[in-house]
Amino acid sequence: MEPIKVQSEGGLNVTLTIRLLMHGKEVGSIIGKKGETVKKMREESGARINISEGNCPERIVTITGPTDAIFKAFAMIAYKFEEDIINSMSNSPATSKPPVTLRLVVPASQCGSLIGKGGSKIKEMRESTGAQVQVAGDMLPNSTERAVTISGAPEAIIQCVKQICVVMLESPPKGATIPYRPKPASAPVIFSGGQVRADPLGASTANLSLLLQHQPLPAYTIQGQYAIPHPDLSKLHQLAMQQTPFTPLGQTTPAFPAGLDASNQTSSHELSIPNDLIGCIIGRQGTKINEIRQMSGAQIKIANAMEGSSERQITITGTPANISLAQYLINARFRDVAAMWNDPSSMTTS
Repeated sequence: MEPIKVQSEGGLNVTLTIRLLMHGKEVGSIIGKKGETVKKMREESGARINISEGNCPERIVTITGPTDAIFKAFAMIAYKFEEDIINSMSNSPATSKPPVTLRLVVPASQCGSLIGKGGSKIKEMRESTGAQVQVAGDMLPNSTERAVTISGAPEAIIQCVKQICVVMLESPPKGATIPYRPKPASAPVIFSGGQVRADPLGASTANLSLLLQHQPLPAYTIQGQYAIPHPDLSKLHQLAMQQTPFTPLGQTTPAFPAGLDASNQTSSHELSIPNDLIGCIIGRQGTKINEIRQMSGAQIKIANAMEGSSERQITITGTPANISLAQYLINARFRDVAAMWNDPSSMTTS
């Protein structure tokens, strides 16, 4: 979520983009018959409401607009879900009404601010709004985003969303955000000549959505930019400047036999990193290397230091897209560290 601040006479008004993760049934309820419900929500709230395409069990609903419009749209969604619960109970023996539940998709770099020191912020939100709030411990697959689940009465959910938005604005995302893209119900296997067969076992996350949209999209979207520094450390600068292009999923590569989908072939790639710089890739207690593994989906092994050698070998194993993204993230990590050397005031413990 990247807030754009707009000064207005009544004080600070803000345009926000909030992403929700919904199941197919929930999306159907929001769209309504012939799209009437979502049309009404757009008109009455003044917010832009977009629903991701694709044959996916889950869909992303993106809501964009000024804060007032966002909260109106959220209220309409929450009350619609409550109406659905009441209607479903009329045919059910259940007596207690289950809560309305919404799932926000939030950059992982903002989740610490949402939780607060020792869980203080999330506890405060629960107590002041009456809503239940849970931040997922793991990132959503192939992304750097986490799900934030809010449950309760519609009124409580609306108050809770307002508080979450305030935290998001006070603590913008850090670095690159790889947005979550829901996995298709089935992914295709691509044969030579371009024939496609749906594979219910599912091989690759993005292939089907790429084919359905008939346009070349990157396998991963990187939001935000890294500064390109000019540090005194020549080795660090050299590593930081290395660029690795992504290999789009589904793209055939001559190195693979005809008739096979190159994007699903596993291979290995080796990098040599100077001993004195390996620590910035590993991070404190392995946090950075684990993040890179999780974001890229690649296996990354760091060889033990060899006596007499000034370098350590890193072996990256995975699909071409996994390897390419891992290399990009390693290079980006060097750029971050190099930027900190240029500007010591920006240094934080990492």
